[in-house]
Amino acid sequence: MKIQGIIRLQKVVFFHKGGLKKGDYMLIGIDVGGTFTDGVLCSQGRILKSAKHPTREDALEHSIFRVLDELLQDIKGERITQIVFSTTLVTNLLATGKGEPVALVLIPGPGLNLQELNFFPSAYIVRGATDFRGRITEPLEQAEIEEVGRSIEAAGLQKVAVVGKFSQRNSSQEIQVEEIIKEKHPHLEIYRGFEVSGQLNFLRRVVTTYYTAVTGERWAGFAADIQKAVHERGISSVPQILKADGGTMPLDVSLRYPCETVFSGPAASVMGAFALTLDQQTSVVVDIGGTTTDLALILAGGPLYASRGAVMGDHYSHVRSFALQTMPLGGDSAVRWTGQGLAIGPDRLGPAACFDGPEATPTDAFNFLEGGRLGQLSLSERALEKIAREAGLTVRELAEMIVQEVNSRLEAGIRDMFKSWEQEPAYRIWEIVHKRQVVPDRVVGIGAAAEAFVPALADSLGCQALVHHYSPVANALGAAVARPTLSLLLHADTEQQTYALNLEGIAGEFKDTQFAGAKELAREQLQKIAERRGIGRYADRYEYFLEEQFNMIRGWSTVGKLFDVGIQIAAGVIDEFEGVQS
Repeated sequence: MKIQGIIRLQKVVFFHKGGLKKGDYMLIGIDVGGTFTDGVLCSQGRILKSAKHPTREDALEHSIFRVLDELLQDIKGERITQIVFSTTLVTNLLATGKGEPVALVLIPGPGLNLQELNFFPSAYIVRGATDFRGRITEPLEQAEIEEVGRSIEAAGLQKVAVVGKFSQRNSSQEIQVEEIIKEKHPHLEIYRGFEVSGQLNFLRRVVTTYYTAVTGERWAGFAADIQKAVHERGISSVPQILKADGGTMPLDVSLRYPCETVFSGPAASVMGAFALTLDQQTSVVVDIGGTTTDLALILAGGPLYASRGAVMGDHYSHVRSFALQTMPLGGDSAVRWTGQGLAIGPDRLGPAACFDGPEATPTDAFNFLEGGRLGQLSLSERALEKIAREAGLTVRELAEMIVQEVNSRLEAGIRDMFKSWEQEPAYRIWEIVHKRQVVPDRVVGIGAAAEAFVPALADSLGCQALVHHYSPVANALGAAVARPTLSLLLHADTEQQTYALNLEGIAGEFKDTQFAGAKELAREQLQKIAERRGIGRYADRYEYFLEEQFNMIRGWSTVGKLFDVGIQIAAGVIDEFEGVQS
């Protein structure tokens, strides 16, 4: 196969000769994938040691701890300055429906017929309303809420999500519902929508709050296991969790926002590609795992975000996330001959045959064509030969057909993703500013199987390929060097002289009448929250992503203004990391 313009794959398990200098930063990143759990120990842009173990879906913590112990085999835990985990726990809970059952109490007010949506099971719609300025326009009926509480108790549910329309502007009705229910049913655990998400769009806030309740208990148990393991290994650094937006948050903060970790794994691949490049080029990120392939875009040096939020349970949420797409195609996807043609995946029966797996896979096809460079040649040949006989092909013809089919599907998936990416505001703005369409400069391959398919894929797309010798563990590297992110929305009403944030239920008095004052207040609040979360040193890396103002008219006069400001610490790498060394 033609392999041009790439950095060759190399073994990535090594130590510095002569060890570390005193004061060097030492980072650990652990990425839990669907097939393997990878970990890296790195410092000064070099990976000092890596580890890889099969992921146990029934015991993710077991997989993590094996990797952690291997990384720390020759290093004292006290030398670790940052440890970050990315995990599929929340993603798997949502995909399998194994989270906790939750009752949903909704206060939609007028204008929405939620009965017709059949939104979630065990949903109760109650009377009450708050308008867009936070004014109560219809009170709750206590008797109705008490009846809902009895119904929830009778159904045997233990968790309740309470969400009111515009509760981010006035949370009093959500608080009142909780008080009424808890008076008779104090054992119930209540999740309030205004504490989980304060953004506009009631339905997305419902989704985010509901799934926070669904995943909260399992995540808390998982977080406790991580905290215990890190403490027992002498690591004093606060454990961090990688979020869907490519940033980190402290483990204790994640207890309030478990849904922020959905798509943590794909985010790790984006941050891995970002860490390997650190330039202003546009890169398509292709993370080829054992079962699936994740696609993402780094647009002119910055990861592209999904403007509508992460999709959970087929519903859009308020979880900030990269624009991602997952394809049911991986290096270990099962290969079959149907009698009519070639079928690849979507199932994975085990590792590739060249690694003692049960069936032929795309990895075996590449391994055969490359003379056994990845694994045992004879095992790949034997597995491919069974299918080749059925198809009436030689083993080489079959292998070439498999590789071509995989690349064709990947190329089609990328071209489809570009159509989706074109709907993102940042993408459209880039095209308007530069007066040309986005064209990828390269394809960045992530994962152990990247070298097998990315070069030919890049050639088909007319751009360069980058398969770095850190590509097999780039997800873990991306987690290790990711810096914290934080975003908030501020809504201010000059007539009522109030403001409210979408985080932590924060609200207060706002006496300024100028938009600049609202922006400065948003910046100050970002700094304060960042300080409380221990990430104050990154608060000056802020950028505004929303700036809107509206006049309030009564009669013929302007009586006030509404200001909406969005500000964020965007995804990036920690200050200590300046790029990888070849």
